[in-house]
Parts: sequence; C-alpha cells; structure tokens
Amino acid sequence: MNFTETQNEIRKVLEDKNAILLAHYYERDEVQDIADILDDSLALSISAAQTDADIIVFAGVHFMAESASILSPDKTVLLPRLDAGCPLADMITLPQLEEQKREYPKAAVVAYVNSSAEIKAHSDICCTSANTVQVVNSLEDREQILAVPDGNIARYASRFTTKEVIPWKGYCPVHHFLRPDEIKKAQKAHPGAKFVAHPECTPEVFDMADFVGSTRELLDFAQKTDAEEFIIGTEMGVMHQLRKQNPHKTFIPASNRMTCSDMKKITLDDILTSLLERRHVIKVPEEVRIPANRALERMLKVSQCSDDV
Repeated sequence: MNFTETQNEIRKVLEDKNAILLAHYYERDEVQDIADILDDSLALSISAAQTDADIIVFAGVHFMAESASILSPDKTVLLPRLDAGCPLADMITLPQLEEQKREYPKAAVVAYVNSSAEIKAHSDICCTSANTVQVVNSLEDREQILAVPDGNIARYASRFTTKEVIPWKGYCPVHHFLRPDEIKKAQKAHPGAKFVAHPECTPEVFDMADFVGSTRELLDFAQKTDAEEFIIGTEMGVMHQLRKQNPHKTFIPASNRMTCSDMKKITLDDILTSLLERRHVIKVPEEVRIPANRALERMLKVSQCSDDV
C-alpha cells in the first residue's frame, strides 16, 4: 500500500518513540490503514498490553483509551482528540448506578465495556458485545442482572438466559435509530443479500437479521459465508475492512445515517500532533483503575475477549 507523506511520517515517529497505534474499525479509512493493531476496543487494549511499547496512541474514543490505561498502567496512553467521546457511555452516571443498585440490592451489575472507568469500577463484571450472554450465564449465584449502560445489548442477552436482565435506558445512537423500514428498503433493492446486525440495534431490527454479532463477528461471518451480498447494520467505518477482506463481495449499508461522528474526529494530523507533543495523556487513577481492572479480569476468566462494539 502506498502511504501519504503524513502516513509515512506517523509510522516513522511511532517507530522512533517505541509507540504503537491502535485503531478501531469505525475510524477513518486512512487511519485504519496505518494502525499497528486494528480491532474492537477492548481487544485492542488487551493486545496493546501484551506488547513492549512505551506509548499507546488510541484512535478511538475516550472510554477505549481509559481501558488501555486500566490494562497498561505502566504505559503512556494518548488520545489524539479529547472531544472524541461516546454518547452511550455518557448515558449513565455513578449516582444513577448507585441508585439502581439500591433498588435491586441482590442484582449483579454487568457493565458493557462501552462505559467509563468509573462505572466499570463500581460493577461486578464487564462484558463485550461478543460475550454478554456468556458473562450473564456465568453468574450462577445471581438471578437478577443489572445490565448497563446499553439497553439493547441487555434485551438481546435476555433472550438467551433464564435470569432476569434489567436493562438500563442507554443506547448507541448509531445503532438504536436504525429503522426496520430502512432495512426493508435495502432488502427490496438487494433481495438475495444477507442482513447482518449488531446487538446494539433494537430488538425489532435484530429480529430481521440473518446474523447478529459483534463487529469482529460480523467481519468473520462475511468472510466465511458463501453469500455474495450483505446489508450491514452497524457503523459504516467497518465497510472499509469488509471490502478489503472480500473484494469480490458486495456490501450495502443498511442506512447511510450509520456514522459515528465521534469515531471520525481523529485525523492523521491529530495523531501526528499527539505523538510529537504527547497530547493528550489518559491516566486512570489507581483508586478507579484497580476495581475497574478487577471487573475486566473477571470477564476474561469467563471468556476470551474477541470483540466489544
């Protein structure tokens, strides 16, 4: 692949500083193309923790950089844009969680990784979009589950367990507002296409899907199945990898509105500036990091993490 001047400069500075660039599948195409590791958010942080890099540059959003800091406390974690946030993660605060815990004192708190370090620290265990069901069912001594902050993930998991799963009212705007009529329109235009959806979509949408899974699982499904056309029910940034991995297959967005503006904020120039100026350092305080890491470690004992958004 031929890189631009800026891409080549970033790669050189990364090497000079013993740094690695992590990029989420929803990032800009040109950022994905130069990443050392391209994956979903928690999988990125786990992989980065296993390297000998001194610096982690995270092309993602704030909660992802926090996860990297939780798992790699001795590394410097840089987030090129501090305003790259996550509306879903912001939909629950610690006072709200504590109120829910008082209302359901016997419930286990399962925190989706798309949450702040503070919320993770006050949860019993974390989960990803790939292992939510497995995590919920692993809590053998609990019959009630407080699932935060994504209500749709909770509703999806409730179909595969006998436990009472209590969903929080949060949602990912990119996935939550995908409408069944948009899917029907795409299916009418592409009658042979498989429709794949992320579990952050509403029940009405994932009921229509041929396959429901995390971002990496959607990529794997597209690669392994014999279908030639796919309607994609997740953030449009994943289309870049789908097309690169499957050049002879056709991928149609379920909706052209499925773009996360926060994921698209980080540019190549932002990454270069972050590296050169050590901007912006994300460091989770130890009093938050230790219990948050405990919740993540409990999840990892249940399931090898493969994906989360």
